[in-house]
Amino acid sequence: MQTDTPDTSDFSATQASDPKMQRGISALDSTGELLLALVSAGRPLSLRDLAAAADMPAAKAFPHLVSLLKVGVLSRDDAGYFNAGPLSMELGLIALQRMSPIRDAEPEIVTLAIESGMSVAVAILGPLGPTVIRFEESARPQHVSLRVGTVMSLVNTAIGRVFAAYLSDDVLIGLLAQESVRLAAANPADVVVSAKKAAPSLAHTYQARRTKVMAHGIDSALDAPVPGIGTLAAPVFDHTGSIGLVVALIGPSGSFDHSLDGATAQKLLAATRRLSWRFGWIGG
Repeated sequence: MQTDTPDTSDFSATQASDPKMQRGISALDSTGELLLALVSAGRPLSLRDLAAAADMPAAKAFPHLVSLLKVGVLSRDDAGYFNAGPLSMELGLIALQRMSPIRDAEPEIVTLAIESGMSVAVAILGPLGPTVIRFEESARPQHVSLRVGTVMSLVNTAIGRVFAAYLSDDVLIGLLAQESVRLAAANPADVVVSAKKAAPSLAHTYQARRTKVMAHGIDSALDAPVPGIGTLAAPVFDHTGSIGLVVALIGPSGSFDHSLDGATAQKLLAATRRLSWRFGWIGG
């Protein structure tokens, strides 16, 4: 007997990645807008504030919120503020357990390399310092002395300085003691000075650079440590707000815009923000 049940056997990954190609339920789209507004706020919201953040009347938002409360996606405190519910927390924990930063970042890394025409390096903070764990080469050959396993200077490379910007002083000072083992290493004595009673503090110029990196969310290096090569590097944060990865664009210094607010920098920042969001970061 023939039925009108739609055939979903041809539901492909391409279709799934493009919501415009799928017919959804408009009411659930509105529900999603409320959830996104709550996540973006990063704090509990009242009905009025949540509806305003989702750009919809409170009367329209309320039935959606009631349903979300019933299934446990949201909770509501005694003051009437909405927040994540037990089901949201369970789903979040499942996502965190299954999360693999390198695996999940792979599509973004490949796309960034293709769209920018530059090489892309990804580094984590390993036992010896910032360590390259993924290197996607550009279509154009570049003379870059980077490979998987390279440990980067915390002082003289953009990748290292981005990590340094988001580390506490005591952790950073301990890592600087191992600076000699890293690519383009600096003399730790040039960075760390001893104050009275041997209490260590970071040199003023280095601290100023760290502050600048945090203000812009990105750092650059031109013709250093490799002459003729430029780098832009930006952080990826995890659900705790801690730096998890640094992603860097690397290319010939004379052929790309290496300014911190240029088009290439914005492309990199967009990619790292998407990854941070993917890893649970809901910061600014």
